[in-house]
Amino acid sequence: MIITLENFTKSYGEKQLFAGVNLSMDAGDKVGIVGVNGTGKSTFLKAIAGLVPVDDGTMVTMRGLRIEYLAQDKVFDPEHTVLMEVFRGMTPLMDALRGYELALAEAAKDPESPAIQKRIMQYAERIDELDGWQVESTAKKLKKNADFQKIADDGDVNASVLYGQEEVSRLFQVTNYIRIAAVVLVGLLTFIAFIFINNTIRLSITARRREIAIMRLVGASNGFIRGPFITEGVLQAILGSLLSIGVLELLRNLMIPRLQESIGWMSFALPMQYYLVTYAALILVGVIIGLFGSAIAMRRYLRV
Repeated sequence: MIITLENFTKSYGEKQLFAGVNLSMDAGDKVGIVGVNGTGKSTFLKAIAGLVPVDDGTMVTMRGLRIEYLAQDKVFDPEHTVLMEVFRGMTPLMDALRGYELALAEAAKDPESPAIQKRIMQYAERIDELDGWQVESTAKKLKKNADFQKIADDGDVNASVLYGQEEVSRLFQVTNYIRIAAVVLVGLLTFIAFIFINNTIRLSITARRREIAIMRLVGASNGFIRGPFITEGVLQAILGSLLSIGVLELLRNLMIPRLQESIGWMSFALPMQYYLVTYAALILVGVIIGLFGSAIAMRRYLRV
């Protein structure tokens, strides 16, 4: 783990922004913090970056780890070019790229200076060593992007925040629709399972009427007569739960890795314990549906 937070807690006056947050991040993880305005997202990130103190909790980081924070309201250096601001950072590559851009800006004013030309060569060699020319090329393409230029030239400081807001809103809408559809689907499948178990028990009772009549004659108890039907309903429900678990395992092992490759910026990885809890819940719900469906069927069709 590169960062581990334990019991992170922060309040402003009587308003508690977050409390008891436990979080671990490993190399390659991409973590998004979602919430309405004023819930403490920026404060949480500032606390991780060490810019604001927390009321309680600890943070353990990997040795040598350096944390950088990109502020929502960026303060730009008026002496820097756009690319120099893009390359702001404390990594060796960012330092080399920033120095290279600064030297080029100075060379534009004094192209005959041997000292400036020497610095350009030194920074270029450093960028070669760090294999950083692709980063500069990407930054220059970004600089030429029409949307980026519109934001950079806009005097409204909120433009950088509003950019992409429509796409984010659409993403939230799609997420809400998926959540609603999932709830409806779960309810529908539960109803279908109940009807299936109910009809199966009814057919089983009808097919065994003679055996039931014989058991009555020999004095079998109600529990002895009802037991096999309850067991049958529960077993069918458990089989249905195991089938659902199998489908989820296929999705986890086949579909999720493909989604991760297609949408690299979004992490679909979940700890195995979440799957185990889900599987246990599916089996428990299956048992409850089996018992309930069997009970309703026997109440309607089995007279003992």
